[in-house]
Amino acid sequence: MKKEPYQWPAVKAPVAEIKPVVRTLHGESVTDNYYWMIDYFKKGPDSNKVIDYLHAENAYTDAMLNGTKSFQETLFNEMKARIREKDESVPVFKNGYYYYTRTEEGKQYYKYCRKKGSLDAPEELLLDVDAMAGSKAYYSLSGITVSENNELLAYGVDELSRRQYTIEIRNLVTGTIYPERIMGTAGDPVWAGDNTTLFYTANNPVLLLSEKIKKHRLGTDAREDVVVYEETDKSNYIGVEKSKNDRYIFIVSQATVSSETFYISADTPDAAFRSFQPRIKEVLYNVYALEDRFLITTNQKALNFRLMETPLDQTTADHWKEIIPHRSEVLLQGLEEFREFIVINERKNGLVRLRVRQLTTGQEHYIDFGEAAYTASFNTNPEYNSNTLRYGYTSLITPASIYAYNMISKERKLLKQQEVLGGYQPKDYTTERVYATAQDGTKIPVSIVYKNGFVKDGNAPLLLYAYGAYGISMDVGFNSTRLSLLNRGFAFAVAHIRGGQDLGRQWYEDGKLMKKLNTFTDFIDCGQYLVQHQYTSKEHLYAQGGSAGGLLIGAVLNMAPDLWHGAIAQVPFVDVVNTMLDESIPLTTNEFDEWGNPQKQEAYQYMKIYSPYENVEAKKYPHLLVTTGLHDSQVQYFEPAKWVARLRAVKNGQNVLLLHTNMDFGHGGASGRFDYLKDIALNDAFLFALEGIQE
Repeated sequence: MKKEPYQWPAVKAPVAEIKPVVRTLHGESVTDNYYWMIDYFKKGPDSNKVIDYLHAENAYTDAMLNGTKSFQETLFNEMKARIREKDESVPVFKNGYYYYTRTEEGKQYYKYCRKKGSLDAPEELLLDVDAMAGSKAYYSLSGITVSENNELLAYGVDELSRRQYTIEIRNLVTGTIYPERIMGTAGDPVWAGDNTTLFYTANNPVLLLSEKIKKHRLGTDAREDVVVYEETDKSNYIGVEKSKNDRYIFIVSQATVSSETFYISADTPDAAFRSFQPRIKEVLYNVYALEDRFLITTNQKALNFRLMETPLDQTTADHWKEIIPHRSEVLLQGLEEFREFIVINERKNGLVRLRVRQLTTGQEHYIDFGEAAYTASFNTNPEYNSNTLRYGYTSLITPASIYAYNMISKERKLLKQQEVLGGYQPKDYTTERVYATAQDGTKIPVSIVYKNGFVKDGNAPLLLYAYGAYGISMDVGFNSTRLSLLNRGFAFAVAHIRGGQDLGRQWYEDGKLMKKLNTFTDFIDCGQYLVQHQYTSKEHLYAQGGSAGGLLIGAVLNMAPDLWHGAIAQVPFVDVVNTMLDESIPLTTNEFDEWGNPQKQEAYQYMKIYSPYENVEAKKYPHLLVTTGLHDSQVQYFEPAKWVARLRAVKNGQNVLLLHTNMDFGHGGASGRFDYLKDIALNDAFLFALEGIQE
């Protein structure tokens, strides 16, 4: 490993045009010099200027990192070489067929295949996604689903990366694609039991929000599809799904704090959907269908959720009977249902536990994972009539593994473990779980991994990552691309900060709305802990986060700019106040229960305290790389673009500020198996440049 200071070229940075727009709210006026950058999708007068500015920033980033180009190529090839290009997924059995995907050498996508009855049967190629994608810059399929008679295949296609899918239907007997194309959907087709009716979610064409559930009859004009449900509450997401036992069609309407499920028999697609339990303020519930009853997980009078059951013909909450009570130390996260068993996904002390219960006897046991720190999750289990559970398992040093667990014999079989080409050995790396003390005394878990030989003397670089929103837990897992950092001396750490659900539902409640500041101060306290205990120093500490985690990065750079040597903010949600005020922006109304509604003065004033764009000041910020996608429908491109423009105009010092916009993709980046590695290589090259690592 060669180490010498990277020479940043003397290139003039772009200067964004200033066009002041004044926002007046709650008796306060705030000037936004870069509001015009919103114009690309709104087709305003500055649409072309927006594109010109983004291209100028891309050119600047390319010039500044020009000296790393060959290194980026090395990193890309290094990461790609760890991936087995010709591979096959573990086959999944459903309704008489084994389904699987396979990938071929040099191809970006995959083939979706099946075999009837036996893995020795002839292969049926259902979808050749490599051929379907062709030379398109972006191509993604979703919701691939087969009719009950095994003859029809429906799926959604997104060619722009804005999560707006066109549903196509293929006849698996003849191989032909039906002429109807259902536009503007969430890509979630669901077959009714008659094999001719599809239900799907239709999105608002402007807001891109899930708005209606529609019914399509095979062979008819999609423009005539019937609306079977329309959501009137803009804070709710909606979707449609089929019960695992294929007996019911469910419509689920859910906001952050309340939900409602509607249902019909899958065999009567023309029936009117009825409410399972009308929505109750601040009550969430999920429904699972068994042969003789429904199961419900709910937080009604149960912060960490409890498990209930109710008869098939008496679904309202006054008939629910408790099976597993609320526990203050255990979060009930969900379950997997089978004809004779259920498996409950629980979280205790930050770790997932899988609890197996036999339905007729009530006998229970937990699956023993044999390690102190790990991540476990349900894998694909579509077959209801099965006594075998598939689950996934990984850790910071254990590659992703899929196990088959016999719920009767309790025997476990490893079906597949991610192969890391090039001689990876888990024993060459060390993991730790430590606890940082937050400002209010709360203990914040931090998971760390590094290569053996790492010295805790404050001289080593460390990348600290977190998310901290929506109750999403940051379970640690193996990532082969991370080896490029670890093998060059970096440690990698995950801060399990409040706003996620890592330590239960209260962990989430304490990191949202009017407690959101806990998320940011937790992250800062974790960084300070790592410096104090000499895992690294301020001169070698780096921060990274994406989306709501990008908000985290923006906030902590304002609050503690001298703690970090550099940071990476990916598709960052940094213009919180303006975005939450604009209900024409996709997802805004769905987020009020997470961030608050700034039309209310208390929420507005609190948001202003932490919103990164609102709090840019004339001070020295660390080196910063910001990435976004022009077609991002979740965090629109103009948020990071405005933020960078304001930082560039206001900040002090000579630290590097770079913006890279992917002009072809959206929130999730590239769609192919290998193209996304280029973005990781760019991020790593930026970090290595700051550390003076040249190869």
